[in-house]
Amino acid sequence: MTLFTLAVGNLRAKKARSAGIAFAVALAVMTVVTLSVVSSGLEQAAAAVLTIGKADFTVAQKGVSDIIYSSLDDRQVAAVQESPGVESAVGVLVETERIDAANPLFIEIGIQPGDLSAFGVSVIAGRAYGADAADEVMLGWQAARDLGLHVGDRFRANGTTNTVVGIYSTGISYGDLGAMFPLPAIQAYNRVPGSVTLVFVKVASGYSVVKVQAALESAHPELTTIRTASEFGRADRNIVFLRAAVTGSTILALLIGAIIVGNTMLLSLFERTREFGLLRAIGWSRGRVVTLVVSESLLLAVLGSSLGVALSYLVTFALESLPQLHGVLHASFSEGALLRGLVVGMGMAVLGSLYPAIRAASLTPVKALSHE
Repeated sequence: MTLFTLAVGNLRAKKARSAGIAFAVALAVMTVVTLSVVSSGLEQAAAAVLTIGKADFTVAQKGVSDIIYSSLDDRQVAAVQESPGVESAVGVLVETERIDAANPLFIEIGIQPGDLSAFGVSVIAGRAYGADAADEVMLGWQAARDLGLHVGDRFRANGTTNTVVGIYSTGISYGDLGAMFPLPAIQAYNRVPGSVTLVFVKVASGYSVVKVQAALESAHPELTTIRTASEFGRADRNIVFLRAAVTGSTILALLIGAIIVGNTMLLSLFERTREFGLLRAIGWSRGRVVTLVVSESLLLAVLGSSLGVALSYLVTFALESLPQLHGVLHASFSEGALLRGLVVGMGMAVLGSLYPAIRAASLTPVKALSHE
């Protein structure tokens, strides 16, 4: 009989105990994977705005709680444009509005018509709005499709009714699900004259993007630059807090799970004292006994982790269906989230079984066989 076969047999002999440990692992893994997936989905949704402009990097106000609250004035936009190595700097005002239940965070972008091309916008139907138009709007093609609107129709936003004069495409889903307004108009709607949320920067040929970023941040310490989604937390503190919460919950789940597994395995040790004594009496080494106990825990961890991931799919689907999160949470089960869950499951098994395994291996055959 192999070690693996013996471990499987021991687990099957104690079905209730084995099921309890596997379920504890499953709950911990489900919690960790779900939090990771939800966190990643919310972060990607928040950072998606950075991909719209097809820029080399984006400039925002440093230290804001939410990147939507970033505010840069005309002077700062001009300073970015004049920085060495900057080919173009497009300032945009980004706002969100609840249009209906299906669009709880509809994105609205204020941008001058002359900057549309540099921003990566192609007008595919109708025309671009006028620079000083007060009641004209362009819709992304996906937004127009979802809302059932066409050129010439009326679109209500910001408490006003606007004529759809064009349909545009950015090639970025997040941008094509929104609307674009003349910059002065949306600034007036939101009572922020002369302010923009972000500046999308393209670097001139022959210049290093990283060096241009560093020089700009050095010259303007009140600003921060973002090039990738992983850097998003530099401007948005909510993302930092969200990542910290996921890390903290992972550690907590690992520790609590290890205690549950350890407690159950320790109770099992007292029940199986004579068994371990017999194994030691027939020549099993201490290392082999430790391996047996840890192997049993690892098998349960694999079973529990698989169940936990399945439960996480169900829980995440339920969360996406909630009215409060519909259209906001777009969960994505990444390799990182699944790996985090696997690490927690295996870590629980190893940490929880290590002490009981060492206790089992330390039993002398005579003492163990005489145990009642």
